[in-house]
Parts: sequence; structure tokens; C-alpha cells
Amino acid sequence: MKKIIVFTGAGISAESGIKTFRDNDGLWENYNIEEVATPEAWIKNPKLVLKFYNERRKQVLKAKPNKAHLDLVKLENKYDTYIITQNIDDLHERAGSSKILHLHGEILKSRSTFNNSTYNIEGTKLNFGDLCENKSQLRPDIVWFGEAVPNMIKAEELCNDADILIIIGTSLSVYPAANILDYVPANCEKYIVDPNKTESLSDKNITLIQKKASTGIPILAKILSQKDSISQ
Repeated sequence: MKKIIVFTGAGISAESGIKTFRDNDGLWENYNIEEVATPEAWIKNPKLVLKFYNERRKQVLKAKPNKAHLDLVKLENKYDTYIITQNIDDLHERAGSSKILHLHGEILKSRSTFNNSTYNIEGTKLNFGDLCENKSQLRPDIVWFGEAVPNMIKAEELCNDADILIIIGTSLSVYPAANILDYVPANCEKYIVDPNKTESLSDKNITLIQKKASTGIPILAKILSQKDSISQ
């Protein structure tokens, strides 16, 4: 069974109504990113950071997996499929995908500021004064700008023996996640599903499907099926 790595970004969740992380004006839901998504912001104003992520959490809980999420689940019927996502929502999980690695954390979880232990958040709010068992404040389980991405090591290991890499809904502009193309073997088939132009990737031997995720994934699935039929 061929191994597929699906690497997803904000574009796939946008079709469920979740706004993309960064707009052209550098704002996220009308907040300056530096004020809500950095370690310095947490030190300066933790209540504002908690308020911001509480609002995002409500948005995620109202959203539903879209056709693109559901179509990715179908890949598991024919391939050994792993999803590596930059997204902090749980839409892949709710759609039914079984093997998911979150690079930038999970908005429905909190993390201890004492030892990085994670906890499920009950309801929508994480409050100032919510403590772990070590009496330390809980913070959102989010990898902020300026912080290391611990799961990149596991992501690299998953990619090392991939037969197919599918990139969906991301510009590959955020590092270290943008290095994903360098983690797969030289003979790995590479595809990108994104409606935006990606001339910068033209020298990477990537097949481009210039469609939004819900439209492009069925096209890609057909391409893969045809290739499988030829190779049999």
C-alpha cells in the first residue's frame, strides 16, 4: 500500500468558514498578530491572548468539516494516509481521518506553562486563573511566532518514506513547515491543490491543481486512480 502524506493549511478550513490566519494587512480577525500570537504578547497581556483564542475556539466549534475534509478520509480506503496540518482546528478529526499530526497546536486544548502537559478544554473558554495541577497558568496549546515547532521532527520522520505528497491550501510561506518538500524522497510524487498561483514552486517537479480544496481533491483522486490502474 502506497504511503500518502497530506499537508494542509488554512485554505482547506476556509471553506468551512474559518478565516485564514494572516491577511494581507497583517491582521488576524482584526488583531495585530504581535499582540496575540507571540510569547511576548502572552507575557504582556495574557488576558487579551486568552480572549482572542476563546473567540477563535467558538468559531471552530461552530464550523463543520467540508467536502474537502470528507474526501481526504476516502483516501484511507486505498492508501496509508497521514495528515500533517498547520491548522489548529479539529475539522480533520471530525471528518473521520485517523492519523493526524498538528504542527501548530490544537485550539481545543490547553498547555501547562510549568511542564507543557496538555489538557482538553471543557467548553469554549480558557480563563486567567485556570491552573494545571502544578498551580501554573494554562495557556492555549498553540505554537506562537518565535517558538519552536516540536512536531516538525515527527513530520520529517513521517515524510522520509512517502510515496506521494499532497499539499492543500497553503502558500508554504511559514517556516519551518515550508521545508516539507525537502523531507520527502526524491522519487516522491508531489501535488499541490491551491487556487492561487504558485510560480515559486515550478522548479520543484510538482503537479499543480489550481482549484480550491473541495474541487481539486476529487480531481487529484481521479489522477491517482488512473496512475494506479496503469501500474497494475
